[in-house]
Amino acid sequence: MASPTQRPLRNARIIYDVMYGFIPITEWEEKIINSPFFQRLRWIRQLGFANYIFPGAEHNRFAHVIGVMHSMDQMLRSLGLSVPDSELFDPRAKNPQAMLHKSLRIAALLHDIGTFPFSHAVEYAYIRHGNDARSPSLDRKTGARKSRVKRALPNSHEHLGSFIIKNTRFDGGITRILEHYGFDVQTISDIIKGESPTLFANQLMHSDLDADRMDYLMRDAHYTGIKYGMFDREYILANLVTYDAGEGQIAFGVRDNALHAVEDFLISRFSWYSQVIKNQGSAKFDVMSTHVAKAFLEHNLIHQFQDLLEMIEKRDERFFWWNDNYFMTRCQDIRYNKLISDPAVNELVEMLIFRKPPKTLHHPVFEHRLVSDENDSKEREGRVTKIQKKVAEFQKVIDQHGTGKEWLLVDIPERDVVFTRPLSHIVKKRSSENLYRERDPVKVVSKNGTPSLLVERENTLMRLLSGYVNFVPSVYANESAYQLLRSRGLIEDKH
Repeated sequence: MASPTQRPLRNARIIYDVMYGFIPITEWEEKIINSPFFQRLRWIRQLGFANYIFPGAEHNRFAHVIGVMHSMDQMLRSLGLSVPDSELFDPRAKNPQAMLHKSLRIAALLHDIGTFPFSHAVEYAYIRHGNDARSPSLDRKTGARKSRVKRALPNSHEHLGSFIIKNTRFDGGITRILEHYGFDVQTISDIIKGESPTLFANQLMHSDLDADRMDYLMRDAHYTGIKYGMFDREYILANLVTYDAGEGQIAFGVRDNALHAVEDFLISRFSWYSQVIKNQGSAKFDVMSTHVAKAFLEHNLIHQFQDLLEMIEKRDERFFWWNDNYFMTRCQDIRYNKLISDPAVNELVEMLIFRKPPKTLHHPVFEHRLVSDENDSKEREGRVTKIQKKVAEFQKVIDQHGTGKEWLLVDIPERDVVFTRPLSHIVKKRSSENLYRERDPVKVVSKNGTPSLLVERENTLMRLLSGYVNFVPSVYANESAYQLLRSRGLIEDKH
């Protein structure tokens, strides 16, 4: 339901959200939302292929980012860092505090504007593919090859989004809308990337307790029907508080009495990622789509990252079609027209289209485990080495005794599921001598305004749990590879 501290203005523009009720928006936010760049987010699912397991998970990035904007606004109001609605909704109000409030709302609204089809699954393919091996693009009018201007941008949604925010000075472009209303696009880009000179702005956008997480945990839980992501949102909002972080910086944390509510939030996030995002039933389709998308990129069968940058600059409509539907249509077209000869890729495409899951290989080496996150621990590296060695053994058997149609897919996560980082990690990675100016960790603020890190408090679970991560590797195979390995007694039969 809508926050009692945020009453819609008379004749204000309103969006009704399933999670929060009525959300008032400004006239410039309405123009951003109605732009084709933003409307593209309607056609990108929030949870990738999770709907293959959780049928209700059809919600999209469009609704999520509006929810993040609302969460950002609520957090600012709770912290006393907002401006009155009379200033927030007035395009003429340009004092520093008003512009910061407005800019933070916009940053929240635009933080996923560069999202890839099926979100992170396809994004990983672009990141792994890179830019260097690209072939020249085709001139659409003449059909001639033309060289691209290479830009030193990592192939990530953050950098693609930043490019949209800075390079669309045309009708319907995000840059034109922002600059028309007096916003600094670099300031907004910096907030989105967590690189703002204002500490609390970075915390609100990128930290263990940020506006993004405040929305997606509850939203994803609602649409999947899984309750892992539930937490006491209202209690946390009511107990946010600022403190003096030194050197002219204000930071935020939670009051002592909300300590356990925040721990519950962190545990909910850990459980959510472990049981839903890393659910083997749906995660396997994300892994398959990453492999398929990378093969398409290598064969130049989908837009290369540099193509996307050109489309954005030239307002090429094809960028607005670059969404979940685009990727699935390409899968269907490439399969139907036999544009790839690799039998493994072709089988993966067919399985992805028709929801045919690969087999999960069960072996003690592949089991999911809690492992130490302390900086001097070699436990994770040792487990990765064992997995790679075992997979190599399996591949050798397949090469020697298979028919040439067998394949394995190995998923060793680049990021583990964490509660929060331990104190030793924070100390090692700190950017200054003052730990309470670090962006990410949750701070607990005493009645006299003194901050402490949640993970250094003696009376917290996080002090103990922060030392561990959930290491969730998986190895998948097609039916023929599974049967070959099973017949030789190399895997456990749990199917």
